[in-house]
Amino acid sequence: MGIFKDHLTELLSLPKEILLNLPQIILTGRKEISIENYKSIIEYSDTTIRINTSSGVLLIVGNSLTLKHMTTEYITIVGGITKLEFLG
Repeated sequence: MGIFKDHLTELLSLPKEILLNLPQIILTGRKEISIENYKSIIEYSDTTIRINTSSGVLLIVGNSLTLKHMTTEYITIVGGITKLEFLG
């Protein structure tokens, strides 16, 4: 099924993150990160945020981390971002 969806996205010229439900991550410098297609927030503090995505858990480490904007599909975090890592 995965190969079929990959070919379908190419055939229809659709972004893969839409059809495959992959997270789209936009990092603006070291001050802001936006994540589309996330599943849930696992951990939240001003130094560590763990976000569940279809690609695994995304770990964001920094200082003064805060949620700037959040909907059921999109989240924006601001602060001094020092580390991004997919766990597992």
